Amino acid sequence: MSRVILRSTFVLSVLCSRCYFVDAKSAPTRFEKRQTTTYTLEDMYQGESFFNDWNFFSEPDPTQGLVDYQTRENALSRGLAFVQDGVTVLAVDNTTTVPTGSNRASVRIESKTHYTTGLFIADFVATPFGCSTWPAWWSYGHTDYPNSGELDVIESVNELSSNFLTFWRAGSAQCTFPTSSHGSATGSITDESKCTESTTDQINCAFEDGSGSGWGEGFNNAGGGVYAHLINAEGIKIWHFPRANIPVDIANKNPNPSSWGAPVAQWGSDSCNVLERIVDHTLTINTSLCGSWAGDDDVWSTSGCPGSCAETVANPENFHNARWKINYIAVYQAAT
Repeated sequence: MSRVILRSTFVLSVLCSRCYFVDAKSAPTRFEKRQTTTYTLEDMYQGESFFNDWNFFSEPDPTQGLVDYQTRENALSRGLAFVQDGVTVLAVDNTTTVPTGSNRASVRIESKTHYTTGLFIADFVATPFGCSTWPAWWSYGHTDYPNSGELDVIESVNELSSNFLTFWRAGSAQCTFPTSSHGSATGSITDESKCTESTTDQINCAFEDGSGSGWGEGFNNAGGGVYAHLINAEGIKIWHFPRANIPVDIANKNPNPSSWGAPVAQWGSDSCNVLERIVDHTLTINTSLCGSWAGDDDVWSTSGCPGSCAETVANPENFHNARWKINYIAVYQAAT
């Protein structure tokens, strides 16, 4: 979901009851050439030093969520950001009762380093979930947004079982993603027309992972897992590996994406120069509450959640599962 410049129309594109599914399988494109590339570790975010390399975003939520994003000082002092036994935790406040319609304390962090290309491997022990929550692991262009793009790797709301993986582009109209550009991706396209539309406006091309283990309770019950995404001149690929299926080469810090099989999501560069659409991206992790997606009337009414979204936010007992637990985030670059 675009959380920098609000695009509320995305809500309609991700409602499962309104999804338009197409066959994303096609003949291999040039993006699928199985070549072995060596990757060199560039940045490792892990353990006690994790927060040294991230900024704490404390502005009003761009998606109109009922959250107060905390400064670094406040997040640390309130126990909403901490490291325990080597695991980094980012939490929503679960102790304070707030008036209905008021904001609840949460955390949004953004990497100090910006990236255009790379292999990004994130090992999460747990992701937030629950009624009113809207968590995301994503990135966006540090300058010239939205023309510099947005990539959502983990994003969902409330207690949906699906994860939505989305590439947002804007600028030149010469950027489309026909079915052939998705290769052998296992996810389902939510709205093919948005992938193939030629427009200068900000628009998304989204995949739905309906496996049930892509985020939230299903992801956590599997012991978490790894999300890996690769951005290069050939396009974008995103893989998800549950804890029991993490490739040995990832664990050994010698990643070999050519051996990982089909990704969940893929946007090939055949009809769009991806590196003109992803420029100087800031890695971002946050948990919003309600807002333009989780709190949308149509979304909430079909969520199975009781009461209203604002009433849910008021009760701290609803947020014991609203926390990220991060083993590490590693950034690799192709060796030259």
